[in-house]
Amino acid sequence: MEQLHRIVVPTPFAVGDVNMYILEGERLTLVDAGVKTEEAWNVFVRELQNIGYQPTDIEQVIITHHHPDHVGLLDYLPPSLPVIGHRKAAPWIAKDAAFFSWHQQYFEQFLIECGVGEEGVTKLGNFRRSLRFSCERSLTQEVKEGDMIEGWTVIETPGHAQSHIVLYREADGVMIGGDHLLAAISSNPLLEPPEIGEKERPKPLLQYNDSLKKLLQYDITTIVTGHGEDVTDVAPLIDKRLEKQKERAQYVWQLLNEKPMTVFDVCRSLFPTVYEREFLLTMSETIGQLDYLEAIGAVKKEKVDQIYMYEAVRS
Repeated sequence: MEQLHRIVVPTPFAVGDVNMYILEGERLTLVDAGVKTEEAWNVFVRELQNIGYQPTDIEQVIITHHHPDHVGLLDYLPPSLPVIGHRKAAPWIAKDAAFFSWHQQYFEQFLIECGVGEEGVTKLGNFRRSLRFSCERSLTQEVKEGDMIEGWTVIETPGHAQSHIVLYREADGVMIGGDHLLAAISSNPLLEPPEIGEKERPKPLLQYNDSLKKLLQYDITTIVTGHGEDVTDVAPLIDKRLEKQKERAQYVWQLLNEKPMTVFDVCRSLFPTVYEREFLLTMSETIGQLDYLEAIGAVKKEKVDQIYMYEAVRS
């Protein structure tokens, strides 16, 4: 059975350290590539040497998703190195200009519909600043549900990111899980625009719940994760995460039962001190709960002067 080595590197983000993995298979494979800082690179090189390798020994990289703390060190690795991931990671890691123009255009309009106002749209700049820790690389191989890489099965798990995949080794039930299910913290389903030319935005919390339940189809002994320790109690932890989400949704419903509110109103009620510095994160959480409540028929929305107002549906 191929050896799997965890390498932990620091990040400048609130989530803390991120895990990278070296997989000793037919080809020496790096799974996830940290964050683009000198500190992360130096730690990575040192830890790689401790298990007997140099960066030039790596033959391919697989990314579980496109977030900066999982792809940044691609810019430090040889440009000829194959990079493997889901097709939806491609425009993010390449910093595709047309895609980012679309991202800006879409969210400027969307945030106004959420009741944020013109001033709030400027908070998109915080998102752009985080991308300096990402990379500028091409995806050289796209993978999808059911593909095999080095004896691992690719499973698509959208929610935390539209590009998210996990890798599953049936022989021993080990899963390389990225940020899909973390031991100590909830994995935030983050807002993304629809693909260029499409109108219907993804609903990441609904996707995430489905992707969590999808794991229950597999005999998983251990999930090695993108942050923190391994997960071994998979089914109980999934139940816990889903129950916590329902409790948060119930609280949102109670807010709306008192009076109709915009998305931004709800966000500020849920995160009165955090929303300023974690704008996209808190708005993603808020819209996720509203999408969930709308999907189960517990709220309805109406557009008033370009802004959506949500109100509770009383049973």
